[in-house]
Amino acid sequence: MPMSQPHRLSIRDYEPADAGTTIDIFLRAIRDVASKDYTPAQIDAWAKVDDARVWAQWRASRPTWLAICDGAPVGFSDLTPDGCLDMMFVHPEHQGKGVASLLLATVEKAAREQRLRRVFTEASLTARPFFERKGFIVLAAQTVEKRGQRLANFRMEKHLA
Repeated sequence: MPMSQPHRLSIRDYEPADAGTTIDIFLRAIRDVASKDYTPAQIDAWAKVDDARVWAQWRASRPTWLAICDGAPVGFSDLTPDGCLDMMFVHPEHQGKGVASLLLATVEKAAREQRLRRVFTEASLTARPFFERKGFIVLAAQTVEKRGQRLANFRMEKHLA
């Protein structure tokens, strides 16, 4: 039997042409992965992009990185100037393959280069265990509103050495 080749993961900077791909990853990750932790009504409220142009401007307004597996984008993350990891989403077919770990390592490296003392995020119920395994601590549980639905999440942070 031939041995399967390991997936080749790499990171590259976001480009304007990536807007549609990041929207697709965002929507699929919420609908196919986060749906185990949230109700259908909550998922419907969260998994929406009202204006692709606004999304593209938002992605381009801060460092955003794409994880690439075998030449195709499979995840993305970003970092605001104050150290907020605002978004990290991985395509459902690439969960558990190290994509989020590589994205987080990229975010943390960029934060250190910017001399930030911490990275913080608002993690979903789905993402909280990943961030805890990576050294983040929960600062507070909270409820956020999206299109009339209330969703639980967690303010989390990690201090950088």
